[in-house]
Amino acid sequence: MERKKATDFPQELLNLFDRYVHGDVNRREFLDGAKKFAVGGLTATAIWESLRPNYAWAEQVPKNDSRLKTEYATVPSPQGNGSVRGYLVRPANASGKLPGVLVVHENRGLNPYIEDVARRLGVANFMAFAPDGLTSVGGYPGDDEKGGELFGKVDRPKMTEDFVAAARWLKARPDSTGKVGVVGFCFGGGITNTLAVKMGADLAAAVPFYGGQPSAAETANIKAPLLIHYASLDTRITGGWPAFEEALKANKVTYAAHVYEGANHGFHNDTTPRYDEAAAKVAWQRTLDHFNKYLRG
Repeated sequence: MERKKATDFPQELLNLFDRYVHGDVNRREFLDGAKKFAVGGLTATAIWESLRPNYAWAEQVPKNDSRLKTEYATVPSPQGNGSVRGYLVRPANASGKLPGVLVVHENRGLNPYIEDVARRLGVANFMAFAPDGLTSVGGYPGDDEKGGELFGKVDRPKMTEDFVAAARWLKARPDSTGKVGVVGFCFGGGITNTLAVKMGADLAAAVPFYGGQPSAAETANIKAPLLIHYASLDTRITGGWPAFEEALKANKVTYAAHVYEGANHGFHNDTTPRYDEAAAKVAWQRTLDHFNKYLRG
């Protein structure tokens, strides 16, 4: 399938798709709304197909990259769903202990894009662990549509505890330096903020990509330096930034924030047309710089 960019679609259509991805409208309602954009032999279904993830586009670091050791590991999560399975990535020739980075997926589960992000951290000489919040319902089903449906069936507070358990497991590993950061996208961006609140000084750095913000009272518990990425066209999430920034300042939290002009929610996800290559590359380099500064220092 030919790769499309966000600019190939009307913004109103991208906003409608964003509402669909986040469960505000169902597929039928999306298709009804997309009909007015179906011109020149294009159907609403074809539009829907063209906006969905294509995992063939995503692989920046091959699964069998010789620089890496990868495996699936299951972590106990007594406060959560009992256990959580995830994808563990380490540099193949690591000598000595490494800082860890927890990678938190969007509201679809541990899909190939998130596994690739974990491998990108591995080649940058971090130990990365990407848990699957869908573990308790059988894990990511190999399809984002079905993943989204399963996501709605998992007890949300328990799923949050699964990510806390995974972060603590990564921190306590004998091959870990004990310094752990977290990066997350969309739902995972919100979880990244939540982990910063829940873990306090136990978390060494946090990088939320377009994540929902904690309350002012919760923000008072954040000790980890934050690097915050937003998209200017993502008004649903970016609209919460001014209040969050006020709370960060009031609580003297170390933070840097960037709003990427002309970018949409999901701009880092290189499997969909919402991917913005320029913004994604800058944001990723900033992310690596942040982790190198706060996890290796």
